[in-house]
Amino acid sequence: MPIILQSALVSNLYFLSQLLHRKYARNFIVDLLGKWKESEYGGGHSIPVGGIAYYITEPSSLADMAANPFHALFYLVFMLSACALFSKTWIEVSGSSARDVAKQLKEQQMVMPGHRESNLQKELNRYIPTAAAFGGMCIGALTVLADFMGAIGSGTGILLVVTIIYQYFETFEKERASELGFFGF
Repeated sequence: MPIILQSALVSNLYFLSQLLHRKYARNFIVDLLGKWKESEYGGGHSIPVGGIAYYITEPSSLADMAANPFHALFYLVFMLSACALFSKTWIEVSGSSARDVAKQLKEQQMVMPGHRESNLQKELNRYIPTAAAFGGMCIGALTVLADFMGAIGSGTGILLVVTIIYQYFETFEKERASELGFFGF
C-alpha cells in the first residue's frame, strides 16, 4: 500500500505541476514545483527537467545518475522516506496499529508473558510503527533498485504487478483448497 500511495502523490504532483507550467511558465513558484519540456518522441508527452517534479522522478539511466548524483540521491531519499511515512500512516488507518492489535489480543484472551494488560499497547507501540516504517523502506528500496537497474517499466509498476499476481495465486489456492475439502478429497 505505501507504494500505491507514493505513486498517487507523485502523479498528483506531476498533474498539478504540468497544469501550472502550461499556464504560468515564467512564475518562480511554478518553476520550483516543476519545469517541463516536450518529449523528443512527441505525442504531447512532457518530461520534467527542473524543480521538485524532476527530483522525484527516477533517473533515466546510469549515465544520468553519474552526471547528476544529487538527483539520484534525492530520489532515493524521497522514495524511502515517503514509503516509510505512508506505511506508518497506513497501519493507523487500516486497523493494524498497536492499539488495534492490543485490543484484538485482549479479545482473544492472549497475553504477553511479563507484561500487564494495561502495558501491552505501550509495548506493542515500541515495535509496530518501527516494523511498518522498515517494511515501507524495504518496499521503497525494491522499487528504487528496479528503477536504477533500468527495468522495463517502472519499479513501482513491477512491484504492483507481482503483488497482484501473487494475490490472485493466493485466492486461487484458497478456493482450490476449499473445493477439495468440500468434496472430501
